[in-house]
Amino acid sequence: MSEELRTPIPADWSRDDWLRLADRMLTAAGRHASPGRARILLPGAEGGYGRDVDGLEGFARTFLLAGFRIAGAGGTGVDELVERYATGLATGTDPASPERWTRLTEHGQAKVEAAGIALILDLTRPWIWDHLDPGVQERIVDYLSPAVGDPTYPQINWVWFRLVVQTFLRSVGGPWSAAEMAADLAAHESFRRAGGWLSDGPKRAYDHYTGWALHLYPILWGRMRGATPDRRWVDDLDSYLRDAVALVGGDGSPLLQGRSLIYRFAAAAPFWAGAIARVPSVPPGQLRRAADRIVRHFVERGAPDADGLLSMGWHGPWRRLAQSYSGPGSPYWASKGLLGIALPADHPVWTAPGEPLPIERGDVLRVVRAPGWVISGTRADGIVRVINHGTDHGAEGQASADSPLYARIGYSTATAPVLDESGWTRPVDQSAVLVDAAGNTTHRAGMRTLVVHQQGLVGLAGSAGPVHWARTGGSGPDHGEGRPATLRPAGHLTVLSLVRGAYEVRLVRVDAVDGAAVRLRVGGWPVTEGPLISQLAAIRPPASDSGAACHDDAGPLGSPVRVPWIDYPPQAGAWTATLIALGAGLPAGPRCAVEIGDDVRVTWPDGVTTGHPHLKETRWNAR
Repeated sequence: MSEELRTPIPADWSRDDWLRLADRMLTAAGRHASPGRARILLPGAEGGYGRDVDGLEGFARTFLLAGFRIAGAGGTGVDELVERYATGLATGTDPASPERWTRLTEHGQAKVEAAGIALILDLTRPWIWDHLDPGVQERIVDYLSPAVGDPTYPQINWVWFRLVVQTFLRSVGGPWSAAEMAADLAAHESFRRAGGWLSDGPKRAYDHYTGWALHLYPILWGRMRGATPDRRWVDDLDSYLRDAVALVGGDGSPLLQGRSLIYRFAAAAPFWAGAIARVPSVPPGQLRRAADRIVRHFVERGAPDADGLLSMGWHGPWRRLAQSYSGPGSPYWASKGLLGIALPADHPVWTAPGEPLPIERGDVLRVVRAPGWVISGTRADGIVRVINHGTDHGAEGQASADSPLYARIGYSTATAPVLDESGWTRPVDQSAVLVDAAGNTTHRAGMRTLVVHQQGLVGLAGSAGPVHWARTGGSGPDHGEGRPATLRPAGHLTVLSLVRGAYEVRLVRVDAVDGAAVRLRVGGWPVTEGPLISQLAAIRPPASDSGAACHDDAGPLGSPVRVPWIDYPPQAGAWTATLIALGAGLPAGPRCAVEIGDDVRVTWPDGVTTGHPHLKETRWNAR
């Protein structure tokens, strides 16, 4: 065995372990079902769309898990689940029932939940649909039919909700539209990006929806009766998974980046999709390992809780992690992360020997062109970091207020962006900002990606663009993107990152500056109390000031959150260089040297020197 693999890694769960988790979750959810089983109203504050939607969401999202359980068992030994959800289908589609479901014409969220219902009705057809009373079948068709002829489905992952529903309707003799299905497939085609990645619509929206929605639904849809899958979707998934396995932390944590993080281990879904699609590049034992580590990360930290329920939060409840559309049933999209139980015990994903994740084999360095990311993982502490120069949930050249979930320069599996009010209005963590006399900081959304490249053991990424003062409106839960704001130009920044292991050398140049700016501030990683270390050191010029911001109740990983920062004079045309690090057991007082000319030379804290002529290609003087 190689030195890299000498340390033992935990054994994967058996399939029976997965079934026990599914049964525990389904039993717990069942205790909160309405008398007619049509609604599952889980504990917690009412969601943003009201209790009627909450009850539908609780049914539909646990129906996903029930459907996987029933299909994987071949309908054997799951009679109670079949009866429970068949009863709920009959009650929920009965217009005279006080438990009737919110219709697709009454609220947009019903369109999301209808897709889950249709998907599982197809998956469990021999055990549920085929045994329903014809009158109930007619009512279900009537309930789903408004998806046909509805032009209001957003052109994001929602196109798959209409596709799935219409495919099921066609298979049971209901209405459907060939033109609309073709249009939805064309929309998915427009989401395709380099390296198998998919953007959630036309914006630079790269997050977990790429895996748990945009890669998952095409694979599951391809198994539905009458579907016509495209082989390119498997090729896209195969390429994407080569990056995705490198994004799982050594402790199993997925990246804390993007919206809807309360779905938690839904992040395991694309690995099961890879097993279903038989992707060639990531072996089934490693796909299982990735899903196993993600799900167990949460289970071992209290999600589900002692009662078997999922709250709105990360490990435990933290309501502010939710979006405006979130209700107490929303976290049960986590059911997607248990998709593997729909596969029989003799499937290769269950029988193949386990294979370690990239972070369990050694240090990881990858560049991902579509989202503009450098992935850097260190085996010693199990942390995977992403340095971001291409994702902001916006569009190049279209300025907006930053979202802390998308527009920060760095994200990791061990830290969460600052999510208190200041995180939305005055970004500092993982940032390079101009600061005015009142302490306002600039927003960078709309920046242009300059470079995403790997050179030996160093990852290079950079971006540039105008930055803005932003006067934001509103507060509280939203959809996760930057808040509506009145913007005013503040200057122009070029930011380049050189990444090696736990360290980033961040080069920042002020290309133009508004007179209101009194300092340039570089912010480091946000950390809570514990073994993690967030380091920040000025390389050139000397810092004009430094400190740390402390935030109470600013994230789901604990409180307080501490963010170190360094200030420099905002001198137009001058480069600053800052060493930034995140890790456990990092040496104190790291030293680093940077020479900047036509190329860049870095002497890293361990004494290794690297040269980077590739940075000539970033057109440093371009605006």
